[in-house]
Amino acid sequence: MRTLSDLAEQLGGLAGKTILVRSDLNVPLAGTTITDDGRVRASVPTIRHLTDAGARVVVVAHLGRPKGAPEARYSLAPVADRLRELLGNITPVTFVEETVGERATEAVEAMSDGDVVVLENLRFTPGETAKDDDERGKFAQQLAELADGYVSDGFGVVHRAQASVYDVARALPHAAGMLVHAEVEVMRALREQPRRPYAVILGGAKVSDKLGVIESLITVADRLLVGGGMVFTFLKAQGYEVGTSLLEEDQVETVRGYLQTAAQRGVEIVLPVDIVVAASFSADAEHQVVAADAIPAHLMGLDIGPASEELFAEKLADTQTVFWNGPMGAFEMEPFASGTKAVAEALVKRTKAGALTVVGGGDSAAAVRAFGHADEDFGHISTGGGASLEYLEGKELPGLQVLED
Repeated sequence: MRTLSDLAEQLGGLAGKTILVRSDLNVPLAGTTITDDGRVRASVPTIRHLTDAGARVVVVAHLGRPKGAPEARYSLAPVADRLRELLGNITPVTFVEETVGERATEAVEAMSDGDVVVLENLRFTPGETAKDDDERGKFAQQLAELADGYVSDGFGVVHRAQASVYDVARALPHAAGMLVHAEVEVMRALREQPRRPYAVILGGAKVSDKLGVIESLITVADRLLVGGGMVFTFLKAQGYEVGTSLLEEDQVETVRGYLQTAAQRGVEIVLPVDIVVAASFSADAEHQVVAADAIPAHLMGLDIGPASEELFAEKLADTQTVFWNGPMGAFEMEPFASGTKAVAEALVKRTKAGALTVVGGGDSAAAVRAFGHADEDFGHISTGGGASLEYLEGKELPGLQVLED
């Protein structure tokens, strides 16, 4: 992939050039308050590199899942405010309540060298995610007309063939930003040359979200530790009662096949030995710990239990590479957060011991920060949960492929 230096050479320098930067600013919000600014912070190095070189930086990104029309709750205004703070209130940052159009064009034309303009949510325009190539291409052309060059720095969206990710890169001189380069370097190490023992921890709600990556990792990893809602499909595949726990009945046979394949390949699949159960999905529900093979029919599993925490920590104790994607339970509720906390603490220990520990974005990244861990406690915290899984699965990601042209 082309670097920022390559782009500067192609454009005859960055000073005075307008660079469209596709960042990933899709942060969780409580009203207008950002509850985890990790993705905003991750976007700063590339933006600062460009402004320090005298470029005029136009930042585009999405937030949430609006349906192709403006929705106030998905405005990027709070994110622009946070970006302004992170840039030290020295770099001028202007927010425009429009993505393309007269106001956006005027704001870009009024920029001075080193300025930053943040345009409104890309997904307020239907062309961003359109399936129709012409509709998507027209929107991409409108974005391209704002700039001299394009930088892809939103790793969390590189698995999407969307206007601001794929089509704009085809219309402008382009390069990968510092974040995308760093993410790809780490993911390549996980996929191609992991130091061993290599353990993968998978959690989250659904097995179906991770079918491809499970199938791929069975050929690469030494151990696969499974928690979260998806574990109940694994337990069901072993013939156990799972009560009212989250279950994908249509995936039981698939999971049974994974268990057989893992056994044939000598890959250890580690499942919880005990589960925290309750009658309802509520922080106030009475809860108890039961054996994983003895979940009462009227109760649901909401976290791995204390014996499982010890087992998982033991299975991670000698690892040299760990990839983690997905919480072990409903960590947003304190009674069901212990398993996810325990995994995070085990990874911190491995980081201190010199292992490469990678937190695979999404809820896992939000969880470790919510528990008070610093980004530096881990080898790498990915900004792209879905993108990291698809990369490890071996899929060709359109947002990366286009950067190689």
